[in-house]
Amino acid sequence: MKKTPRPKAYHNIDFLNGPSARPIRLLSELLEPQQQLRREGVKDTIVFFGSARFKSKLQCSKLLKDLTIKLKKSRRKHGNIQQLIEDARADYRMSQYYEDAVQLSKKLTQWTQTLQQPFRFVICSGGGPGIMEAANKGAALAKGRSIGFNVSLPFEQFANPYITPELNFEFHYFFMRKFWFVYLAKAFVMFPGGFGTMDELMEVLTLVQTKKLRKKVTILLYGKDFWSEVLNFDALMKHRVISPEDLKIFRIVDTPEEAFTHLVKELRSNYPLETASS
Repeated sequence: MKKTPRPKAYHNIDFLNGPSARPIRLLSELLEPQQQLRREGVKDTIVFFGSARFKSKLQCSKLLKDLTIKLKKSRRKHGNIQQLIEDARADYRMSQYYEDAVQLSKKLTQWTQTLQQPFRFVICSGGGPGIMEAANKGAALAKGRSIGFNVSLPFEQFANPYITPELNFEFHYFFMRKFWFVYLAKAFVMFPGGFGTMDELMEVLTLVQTKKLRKKVTILLYGKDFWSEVLNFDALMKHRVISPEDLKIFRIVDTPEEAFTHLVKELRSNYPLETASS
């Protein structure tokens, strides 16, 4: 009686999803994005990092209005609603960063469309909501393409609707996702954010400081008030854990116009390009 052979190893789903095949899965997250990015002609990127929690001014103002109406209709003081209103006011203030990211991404995408070499400096984000969404949205408003490097998480993490479908990736491994952020990047724009943004910022700064990243990259920290409050670089220098030279790795900017001007100047200097009109 003829016995059915076991499936070939590369058809064995239980094996491929098991611990023994982890190196294969890691290679897949290296090689499959590489193939797709080459197919789409992507040469390099401008990466936007920042909080996933920020919303647009329109969303924040609507929520604030709804909560205020709800509180007025209440016949007694409602502590929970009052706290929600305070939170909504704070979110509204921070929504300016969302709007600035949209504007900066749009301006950069419009600029790249003037270059003779196609698909240079494509806008890239982590693919989720907040600043990530704003970056992809700005590129879409300029009718340009943009990349989303999403990651699967235990809680809800969804790809925002503004990513170019052919450039919409989802990773399992954080460090493979980080590899693709850094490998293609010629510039980083670090908007305010939490643990994830801090992690990404410090990793990029460390790579440049230790010269593991040998190509020329421009690093902008967006939002002087935020970064000056949450990170004390002067104290790090005072305690001699960084040097004065390390402070030259990045620049702090405060407006889309300032960020755009500096990025274009640095990119033109580091990677000379001709424009379509030149």
